[in-house]
Amino acid sequence: MKTEMAYLLLAFATVLAPMAQGQSTPPQPKITGVLTILTPKAGVTVEQVMKIMPAEIRATVPLYLDGKIQQWFTRGDGRGVIFILNCKDVEEARALIESLPLSMEHLVDEQFIPVGPLLPLGILLRDSPTNK
Repeated sequence: MKTEMAYLLLAFATVLAPMAQGQSTPPQPKITGVLTILTPKAGVTVEQVMKIMPAEIRATVPLYLDGKIQQWFTRGDGRGVIFILNCKDVEEARALIESLPLSMEHLVDEQFIPVGPLLPLGILLRDSPTNK
């Protein structure tokens, strides 16, 4: 419950911070990456995925070594993977993911979420003694 309240307060701070600064619309964050979630499509079997997995691994490891995949995780529920991609926008991330074997075989659903620095942290800098 406390965690949920913290997230709610953070969300409000993100929306209210620009208003406190006299801005009518919230500033847009600088996009520094794209959170990408891949889950098997409905009806896709483990066998179908595992058949393609060796090729998927061979394709993703070079992306990691080249710095395009910054971090990668297995979902805690076992239903896919999460990548944090070093991409400037969703279009770049989509092109990268759609070049991978599981996507090319249409076996996964893809979600792309652009991410950037947490904007409310700017309030701390604005109110710091060094900025007065």
